Amino acid sequence: MILQNLLQRITVLETIGTLEREVSELVFDSRKVVENSLYVALKGTVSDGHYYISQSIEKGAKTIVCEDLPSEINEEVTYLKVENSSKALGHLASNFYGNPSEKLNLIGVTGTNGKTSVTTLLFDIFKNLGYQSALISTVEYRIGDEITPSTHTTPDVIRLNQMLAKAVEIGCEYAFMEVSSHGISQDRIEGLHFKIAGFTNITHDHLDYHGTFQNYIYAKKRFFDELEDSAIAITNADDKNGLIMLQNTKAKKKTFALKTMADFHGKVLEIDFNGMLLNFNNKEFWTTLTGKFNAYNLLLAYGIALELGMDETEVLQAISTLKRVNGRFETIKSDSGIFFVVDYSHTPDALENVLDSINEIRTKNERLICVFGCGGDRDKTKRPEMGDIATKKSTLAIITSDNPRTEEPTQIIKEIEAGVQPQNFSKYTSIPDRKEAIKMAIKFAEPKDIVLVAGKGHETYQEINGVKHHFDDKETIRELLQLMGK
Repeated sequence: MILQNLLQRITVLETIGTLEREVSELVFDSRKVVENSLYVALKGTVSDGHYYISQSIEKGAKTIVCEDLPSEINEEVTYLKVENSSKALGHLASNFYGNPSEKLNLIGVTGTNGKTSVTTLLFDIFKNLGYQSALISTVEYRIGDEITPSTHTTPDVIRLNQMLAKAVEIGCEYAFMEVSSHGISQDRIEGLHFKIAGFTNITHDHLDYHGTFQNYIYAKKRFFDELEDSAIAITNADDKNGLIMLQNTKAKKKTFALKTMADFHGKVLEIDFNGMLLNFNNKEFWTTLTGKFNAYNLLLAYGIALELGMDETEVLQAISTLKRVNGRFETIKSDSGIFFVVDYSHTPDALENVLDSINEIRTKNERLICVFGCGGDRDKTKRPEMGDIATKKSTLAIITSDNPRTEEPTQIIKEIEAGVQPQNFSKYTSIPDRKEAIKMAIKFAEPKDIVLVAGKGHETYQEINGVKHHFDDKETIRELLQLMGK
């Protein structure tokens, strides 16, 4: 593609060299440069891409986009100085791949919890309704029937546009993607055209990256602030920060809620481990998904589907046939009658929601055992909070490891234990080895008891010192049940 044609919606402060230059590839990693590449020098949190400009030119880059022009100028190279390289990259990527987000109905969902569930539910609803769609989520990327493992919740903007372009090529009409706070802050969604933006909820998370809760809120809010006036913004009116998302948006404003009046209002009429009887906008239906948090997820998916013009009755019928999302409140029942719930809940709010959902369902004659941990090299402020929640809302909490990464597991556990209230000291134990912790829960459990194994959900690994070791909670539960004869 000719360089001149890639510069739509980009303000170039200074140009050195010709714009009539062929661009074979867009790259921001100097290691991926090929002949005639356009290299974008990004100022990252770890390294500055400007240091690799000369290296990129040596490898064949003929166009450089940067915020600071290098002191030495190569006459065979075109240099474009911009105010913000990462924002420029978003528009370059969109233009390079033919602006695919404008040829699709692109739906973005943000929030602390529920992003994966809502986007996956939407993908499945629209598949049920007969539409080809794309899904970009924490668990996997799907383009029609093609599935590839996910690398990031929100991939880099080049990869995003590649996937969206492929979705357009195979005839997809819709694309549903998770939009993370990291992705927003790092301009990974710059240049994308969103039809609808949905907000699930916000609680303390990623403070290791954002620094303060206010910064975290602002990162989410920025997604809505930058929507076009042709877009639709749907927020959770029950979340205390939900309406903040709509304060400065130019988009059409919509709300959903279980507790307050909203454009899309829901009620949980009946609930058990097999599912829920729900009422959405005065229409009753049954779903095999369970837990109040899933009622919120379904309500947002329902609202988005209706805003996209789908028939309400057909949407509710599609929802009724949905299966549970991988690693989200998945249940296993042992031969002896012990109920296991495997869930990805790895934040205080998510853990509390799952425990509350189980406590709403159980009759209190059964014991509730919670196996959980906290990730290493991540927000430490949530550790004591999760220790308090788990011990307060469980019969027994077993604190264990959950991707310790470069931290010492016993130190993470100590920080979790610091939040346990004195009256709950007798309600927990600590076992650093996750398999042994699950084994302890099975050993302690009796028929009809409920064991929540939280934190990993769909993940099939345990990350220790930079190495991912195979570990699957569901697989481990089944293996131990067979071994222990329960």
